[in-house]
Formats: sequence, C-alpha cells, structure tokens
Amino acid sequence: MKINPVYRQESRVSARSFRLPLIILSCNSLLALVALLNMYSMVTQVKATAEIQYSSFLSLYIFGAAIEFAMLLLIVPALTAGSVSGERERQTLNLLLTTRMTPADIVMGKLLSCLSTVFLLVVSSFPILALVFIYGGVTGKDIFLLLISFGSTALLAGSIGICCSSIFKRTTIATAVSYCALAVLVLGTMALRRFSASFQVQGNGGAGQGASWVLLVNPAVSFLAAIKGQLGNIRQLNVLEMWTGNGPASLLTRWWLGISTGVQMALSALCLWIAVCRVNPRRRRLWKD
Repeated sequence: MKINPVYRQESRVSARSFRLPLIILSCNSLLALVALLNMYSMVTQVKATAEIQYSSFLSLYIFGAAIEFAMLLLIVPALTAGSVSGERERQTLNLLLTTRMTPADIVMGKLLSCLSTVFLLVVSSFPILALVFIYGGVTGKDIFLLLISFGSTALLAGSIGICCSSIFKRTTIATAVSYCALAVLVLGTMALRRFSASFQVQGNGGAGQGASWVLLVNPAVSFLAAIKGQLGNIRQLNVLEMWTGNGPASLLTRWWLGISTGVQMALSALCLWIAVCRVNPRRRRLWKD
C-alpha cells in the first residue's frame, strides 16, 4: 500500500522526538490524577456516611471525558497551525512542490500526522476512562458515540489549524488565529444563541429557534449530545435544552449528534480545500489577482 510521503516523514520525526511521549504522559497523568482524586473522595464519603452513590462513579467518566475533550481543543491547533507555515519559515515548501506530490497530498499528509497523534492520545487514555466499567452504567454504544465526538472535534480543529497555517506565513499568527476561530465556534455560537433567545422571550419567537442551527458547528454542543445519555435526569432537563430552547423534541434535537457531525465534517472539508488552494502556487496567484 502506498503511504503518503509527508505522513511517513512526519510520523518518523514525531516518533523520534521527545514531544510526543511528553504530551501523552502529561495528558494521561492529568486524567489519572483527576480519576484518583475522584475515587478517593467517593471512598471518603462512603466511610463517613456508609452510603454508596453510583452516580458519583458515573460522574468520573463524564468529567474525564470533558477534560479530554478540552485538551483536544487546546492541543490539536498547536500541532497543525505550524504545519504549512513552518515549511515556509524553513523555506522547504517550494522543495515539496517540486516533487511529484500534489498540494492535496501535502495538506492531507500534515493532517493525517496530527490525527494519528490525537488517535494515540485518545486510545492511551481509555484505561483511565474504563475505570467506570467496574461499576457499570456505560456501554459500548456510549464509547462509540464519544469516539465520534472526539473524531469530529479533532478533524475540525486540525482542518482549521492547517487552513490558518496555509493562509498566514508566520506560525505564531496562524496559531493565534486558529484559537480565535475555535473560540468563535464554541463561545461565539453560544452567545449568539443566548442573544437570540432573549428576543424569543420578548415575543419574537422565530429568531430564537432559528439560531439553534448555528450550534451545529459547535463541537462542545456535539460533545454534550454524545454524553447526554450518561447524565440521567439531572434537574429533569435535557442537556441540549440549555442551548436549543425548552420546546418540544424535534428532528434536530433527536439526531443532533449525526447532523452536527455531518455539518462539522463539511466545514472541515471547506477548510482543507482552502488550504490546498493556498498551497497550490497557481491558485495562490489567482487569489492574489
């Protein structure tokens, strides 16, 4: 099987560097520390009250998954924002373009290298999340939905990072813009939904419900949709009702994870297409013209 040369070279460099094991060690150490502290607090509570609350063990899985999701949003842009701009700074991008590889091969090789690192990070953290299997409450379907959420988030964040890296010539600027773009997707869409909901309360009904579609590009809401079955009936509210309104269930709320994953993959494809166009010297001249 033919392997992408850029992916093969990036994988070798990544495997020989000290950064990859350091990232895995740091992330798993943080997750393990949180898990052990959570279990210690539950054991202390059992000794004091002689009552076992199995919902506390389930919260360990939810809290650990939330921390891992936040780490994905922080790590992936840092890994991809310097992929193309770093080649420009080292003056090696033109050398890559003189080979038989197409601009799409270069972009996809950089992306696959990042996704393989993220996949290794997620898989290495499974033993910590699997602690909740001792007490039950989590099924294979829940893990599968969580993997879908992590995969779409990593693909979206990586595509945004590579897109910014292809547009801006400096890695620092590309990294800053990547984090700003993710902040707009996560916090900006939530703020827009809240702002439109205030008009809905005042009687302008259509605006608030229509702005719920904006949250389809929000990876945080997709993550909440993936783990909503684990939260039970906390305050008897659906997780998505905080952002999509308290109206009756609709096709959007029932299939939120599938629809949002499709929208985010389409947005990722758009970012990758822009990156390919920016790397291609012919199309880059058309953009300048």
